[in-house]
Amino acid sequence: MSVGTSSAPGAQDAGSPPAASRPPGDLADAGIDPDMLPDGLVVADEEGRVVCFNAAAERITAVRARDALGQRLEKALPLEDLEGRRWWQLTDPYGGLAIRVGQPERNLLLPGGREVLVSARYVRTRPTGPLKRLVVTLRDTEARRRTERSHAELIATVAHELRSPLTSVKGFTATLLAKWERFTDDQKRLMLETVDADADRVTRLIAELLDISRIDSGRLEVRRQPVDIGAAVGRHIQAYVAAGQPADRFLLRVQQPLPDLWADPDKIDQVLSNLLENAVRHGEGTVTIDVTATASPREGEDIGTSVTVSDEGPGIPEESMNRVFTRFWRGSKRGGTGLGLYIVKGIVEAHGGTITVGRAPGAGAEFRFTLPVSAPAYLA
Repeated sequence: MSVGTSSAPGAQDAGSPPAASRPPGDLADAGIDPDMLPDGLVVADEEGRVVCFNAAAERITAVRARDALGQRLEKALPLEDLEGRRWWQLTDPYGGLAIRVGQPERNLLLPGGREVLVSARYVRTRPTGPLKRLVVTLRDTEARRRTERSHAELIATVAHELRSPLTSVKGFTATLLAKWERFTDDQKRLMLETVDADADRVTRLIAELLDISRIDSGRLEVRRQPVDIGAAVGRHIQAYVAAGQPADRFLLRVQQPLPDLWADPDKIDQVLSNLLENAVRHGEGTVTIDVTATASPREGEDIGTSVTVSDEGPGIPEESMNRVFTRFWRGSKRGGTGLGLYIVKGIVEAHGGTITVGRAPGAGAEFRFTLPVSAPAYLA
């Protein structure tokens, strides 16, 4: 980045924009207003006086541009490192080595202790010449902090969820190995079935973590095949009935004819499993699943397939609706990692679809996802 000369604040002509908004040098040539930049921009001249202090810098530092312009940089922007050392004295941009080109981004402290990400570029008239401009960019750390908190919460949640099944697996296997002959066959079977169930729980959690990683990085792959969505829902219902749920708790309504749906069958099963499990575990009364043809969520396509899962339970509070698809949201205290619906949303969106949550006609929760039905490009 090259920054040229800017007029001092006292020299601006009548009718010209304020110095805080007047782009220095190349920014002006490109017609860019510094106040349009998302990051804070502070520019000091060859004497170390501030000649540009944009709106984002005002917001981040809580210093007014008119108070900063014309001031010495170390006074207008008094930064300290995390050890309490004054940053401009430590780095000495105007009196240090002439071969330096800037400072990499790092965490520094504003007065009051607020952290801000700061980087600097030294602009010289020639490679080892005197400093012509000092260009400083400022970024708020709040977004980074939110990401770090989210990662910390994920680690804490995973550690908590893993501890219980692994403790159980270790306890039962150690007991069986030490006292195998003392147990009856029925006792051994019960303990091994518990170990098997806990191992499945760990496997599911690891699969969830892998899905989150792929969703966050945009690497979730969708392997499209023809999917009979009505039959897929029917298989899940049969599994619940086989596990002891009454058959009349489920009502499946499939509109005919349905358009051909191309999707990843394993991932669609994952979506259906999660939505039905939520309805069975957290809802009450009849769980109704409607499969219908509808408008496609993808531009340029006329038709799509929608699946609506609703129950007759207490539903989701209105104030929680906008948090349902975020990490760690739990609709009740009945267990779970709070990651399932976040993954469901990621899978549906990876298919080019949409998912919404609302209140069912019977006052319970209603989840509705819609998928485009077009075949893969190589079959088009």
